[in-house]
Amino acid sequence: MASMLTKSALDLTRDGVLRNLPTSRLVERALERGEGVLGNNGTLIVKTGDRTGRSPKDKYLEDTPDIHDNIWWGKVNQPISSEGFDVLEEIALQYMASLETVYAFDGYVGADPKYRLRSRTFTELAWHSLFVKTLFIEPETSELDGFAPDWTIINCGCRKLTEEEAGRAGVAPTGICVAQSLTRKVVLIFGTEYAGEMKKSLFFAMNYDMPDVSVFPMHCSSNVGVDDANNVALFFGLSGTGKTTLSADPDRALIGDDEHGWSADGIFNFEGGCYAKCIRLSEEGEPQIWNAIRFGSVLENVVFDEASREVDYDDGSITENTRVTYPVEFIPHAVHPSVGTHPKNVIFLTADAFGVLPPVARLSDEQAMYYFINGYTSKLAGTEEGVTEPQPNFSPCFGGPFLPREPRVYARMLAERIRKHDAHVWLLNTGWSGGAYGTGSRFSLKWTRAMVTAILDGSLADVEFETDPVFGLSIPTSIPNSDVPADVLQPRKAWKDQNAYDVKARDLASRFRKNDKGFEMADEVRAAGPKVTD
Repeated sequence: MASMLTKSALDLTRDGVLRNLPTSRLVERALERGEGVLGNNGTLIVKTGDRTGRSPKDKYLEDTPDIHDNIWWGKVNQPISSEGFDVLEEIALQYMASLETVYAFDGYVGADPKYRLRSRTFTELAWHSLFVKTLFIEPETSELDGFAPDWTIINCGCRKLTEEEAGRAGVAPTGICVAQSLTRKVVLIFGTEYAGEMKKSLFFAMNYDMPDVSVFPMHCSSNVGVDDANNVALFFGLSGTGKTTLSADPDRALIGDDEHGWSADGIFNFEGGCYAKCIRLSEEGEPQIWNAIRFGSVLENVVFDEASREVDYDDGSITENTRVTYPVEFIPHAVHPSVGTHPKNVIFLTADAFGVLPPVARLSDEQAMYYFINGYTSKLAGTEEGVTEPQPNFSPCFGGPFLPREPRVYARMLAERIRKHDAHVWLLNTGWSGGAYGTGSRFSLKWTRAMVTAILDGSLADVEFETDPVFGLSIPTSIPNSDVPADVLQPRKAWKDQNAYDVKARDLASRFRKNDKGFEMADEVRAAGPKVTD
């Protein structure tokens, strides 16, 4: 199916199309148009309307013969016909042509030039263009001449679809739609101003393209030792589980906070910026993120004092999914270009709302495969539309909403790499302790950081370990050079009612076993899962 994107509606030479504007000009335009206000520290504060998180139920993928057999069809990947995509593309082009001003940004996705994609993003809102300017990698001025995009995003987020238009396109009549075509290499966004849809759409594209060139695409953050370029770590996890927080470590150098590829040469960041949750942000708890919030960053959906323009990070009345976007170089010692060697440690982050998994555990190769393909965590409040409190959730590969291919494709790539490069794999629970959500408490960030430090400096591997009788996980009996109490390392001991713990542990083990039936896996991998008892 030929794309219609040669139409003059998206001609960069057309009057009113402003391309790759500098940050200062985009902020100025956003303020002039009433898209946001300046905070007391110079950051741009915006609201994203009635959608303050992603809209996965309104996302569709064009179903064409050349990609059909490669796709993991189902709730994550809902099909739209080529005829339906034609309808949406025509609506998008007509809408963009009707606007007096359109912003265009040309940029790269992928810090390694051998594997990067070229993207072009058209937006109606100036702050949306600033968002992609920050999250994607901006070319040098000399590279813009003759820049030919691999992917095009047309963001009509201020324009909702009518019921009649949705009917013709064959999508739900919600007014909101994110439609993507791997064949045309086009993303169309309607009815939602939540900027994360643009970022995640191109992550989805990388997740499809990279396996074909033997690159493992990963939903993870990464950092490296300041004095040891070979001490690279990966942190896998869904939004809100701690990827950005834990990788923004004052004692280590940041490579990237959310999306990476693992090639034969090592790892590389897909992005040029960071997109951090900032609910209950504090200077003491997360100093690097706190100090990155300044002119050039964008705050989404935060509550602030109208007179002083001071932000109240503890106020989640608009959403728990408050966000800040900033360039990666706003973090001290950030690696540039954002590439690293093969990782020594791989950490799976799970926010266990049941409060029964240990705060840290060492995984065997078989357990690594099992826990990766199941991807147990919790959806945290605000990250998706309709999620208002933590919900136990299995998200394959800790990135299920962004996987075009079947999870076993990515799990196999992980297994090959950790074995080849002798990487150590760990499970880190950043969720609840002493009880389930509503009874227990969120695990201490200070203690979690101490565990990460012990993992990365190698000292945790040398302590004694005990095997959990239900989940089979190897749990350390102490955390070196820290004040972490030994009792919190064994989750059963942290519960006042240990019988209640046993009930919850059996419940979660049963959920794992029910979930793993949906995946093909080797017998030894399936055997590495939890034991289910009556």
